[in-house]
Amino acid sequence: MNLSEYVLQHEMVIRIEFFFGILLIMALWERLAPRRRADIPKLIRWINNLGVVFLNSFLLRLIFPGAAVGMAVFAGEHGWGLFHYFPVPYGLAVIASVVAMDFVIYLQHVIFHAIPVLWRIHRMHHADLDFDVTTGIRFHPFEIILSMLIKFGAIAVIGVPVFAVVLFEVLLNATSMFNHGNVRIMSRLDRVLRWIVVTPEMHRVHHSSRYDETNSNFGFNLPLWDRFLGTYRDQPRMGHEGMTIGLENFRDTKHCVILTGMLAIPFIGKLSGYTINRRK
Repeated sequence: MNLSEYVLQHEMVIRIEFFFGILLIMALWERLAPRRRADIPKLIRWINNLGVVFLNSFLLRLIFPGAAVGMAVFAGEHGWGLFHYFPVPYGLAVIASVVAMDFVIYLQHVIFHAIPVLWRIHRMHHADLDFDVTTGIRFHPFEIILSMLIKFGAIAVIGVPVFAVVLFEVLLNATSMFNHGNVRIMSRLDRVLRWIVVTPEMHRVHHSSRYDETNSNFGFNLPLWDRFLGTYRDQPRMGHEGMTIGLENFRDTKHCVILTGMLAIPFIGKLSGYTINRRK
């Protein structure tokens, strides 16, 4: 059995093990070295944020039984994608696919801020009144479904190998939990790390209630997209302790913390012109 076959057979177990492993590590880190004081009791936030995760997992398996891995298998069997048209060394195809998929997710994130109807869906992620590891896995089911469809398209165009799909999904999930962590990192270390990976200090700016700060630092994994494409912001103007987490027009517990209220966020208010050019 080769590596791709092993990963294909054990994809679910691999992802679950990494998910709970990273969640536990980040939870302990947040307990031992928190960056900010929590405003909302952690237990109630975690119950509802994790409730969204389990709901999303159920819906994805119901709607897309094969998920992204199934699409990679299908694309490979039909010879779809650049890496099936133009054979390259397997290792290079894996690395290039992971980088390309990360860029797709960066663009997807920008688009969900730029298009008002998509921003309405994405608001649920930003409406969290605190910022910790569970914020990184709190997304509306509509966004998760749309994101999966975007991944399907990217996999078909790129020709992503099965192993690269699982590696990317594990990395995306792990880095999202890491860069949303309420953890303290030494300033000198953070300065180095944020050239390699998106750190909590870098991504926390993106969860500021200030529009220009919210429309910055879109990356989840690699920080180079923000740096090269002009969406990077070093620090929040009020500092990390002084900044307000969340959205200006969603400050109530009903919609920001409780699951049923969170799911209703896309349907609340008028369709506004919240666009990417509101960064200044």
